[in-house]
Amino acid sequence: MRRRYRHFLPAAVSLGLAACAGLPSQQRHQPPTPTPAPTVVAPTPNTAPAAAAAVVPVKNVWDKLRDSFAMPDCDSDPEVLDWARKFTRNPTHFEQTLRTALPRLSYVQQVAAQYDVAGEFVLLPWVESRFRPVPPHHGRPAGMWQIMPITAAAMGLRVDRHYDGRLDLPAATHAVMKLLRRYQDEFGDWRVTDYAYNAGEFSVRGMIRRHGMPPALPAFPDWPVRWTTREHLTKLLAMACVVREPGRFHVSLPTLPDAQRLVKMPVTSSMPLAKAAEHAGMSVDALKHLNGAFRGNMIDADAADYLMLPSSHAQQYRQSPSMQPDQGTSDDPPTPMAQVSHTAGESAVPTTHTVRRGESLWQIAHSYSMTPDQLRHLNHLHGNTIHPGQLLHVGSFD
Repeated sequence: MRRRYRHFLPAAVSLGLAACAGLPSQQRHQPPTPTPAPTVVAPTPNTAPAAAAAVVPVKNVWDKLRDSFAMPDCDSDPEVLDWARKFTRNPTHFEQTLRTALPRLSYVQQVAAQYDVAGEFVLLPWVESRFRPVPPHHGRPAGMWQIMPITAAAMGLRVDRHYDGRLDLPAATHAVMKLLRRYQDEFGDWRVTDYAYNAGEFSVRGMIRRHGMPPALPAFPDWPVRWTTREHLTKLLAMACVVREPGRFHVSLPTLPDAQRLVKMPVTSSMPLAKAAEHAGMSVDALKHLNGAFRGNMIDADAADYLMLPSSHAQQYRQSPSMQPDQGTSDDPPTPMAQVSHTAGESAVPTTHTVRRGESLWQIAHSYSMTPDQLRHLNHLHGNTIHPGQLLHVGSFD
């Protein structure tokens, strides 16, 4: 089925944002048996392998999504069920597509939780691209979020012939979640937030002026929006419906093997993609698929100082010459970024950490074998918001 999408155009550049490429220019991550509950392991801390035992298992991605859903359910509207059945009309194909998407989906779920964004939006790349890192082509939307070039610039994503931030999984996901959080803070209704993402924030503000904020029922605001905007929300709720009740559609949700979990590894100097792939023990094509932001054959450390790797290859990359002698592990900054404090006779133990671009409080906490609550308490934080350059205490917690 043909999909038409355009993404949100920034307020500073045009009249609104559009999520779907088909909208006008002003409009703007198995057999059918019961799914076992997998253990999702937090990113590997910057310690010796034995320290991994300190990581506490957490809920699987599907349980976390269901817990964070905040919009109408399966029976809220017949159109939701219709689209849920369309998505799952071929259960085998659906399960395989979802299994392929799961590493990215799991990463998006972590970022959405950091911004306290409703779980339904973790499934937004399914609606847009089935989580595929769509390559750029002649000014069209790109990446799994299907972001337009002009929108990317307004979101702070670099796009040029060497690097395209729309295909940078961490950068693009944080940019989208930050935008959704801003919309929700303004409108206070996740349905309206999706309309703003698809039709543009100025269009939504106009609807509110003319019609007022919509009531909780019906599921779809009674606004005269374009059919593509209504369908966008319908598809989002439909995919959430499948996650809520997979048995209802005769499908099983796949589990995420720990080896496929995506890990963010630091890059401190530019290098050929082939060299990085060799260090990671994977093919160039496989590395490129996960790091499509690099347009040529080089990794530009000035554009992005990290690579996304499967956990199964992160350990080999960690032990490679490019990470020696003192580079960090996943989601942890290189040694120069960590402030070190020690006294005579003590080994150098990091007691503070400088936040780097793309890092989260959750990632930093686990890098130092702490819980997020401990890190928040130690730094007198009242939420999960941190910013690049911020100095965090990570020393002994009493």
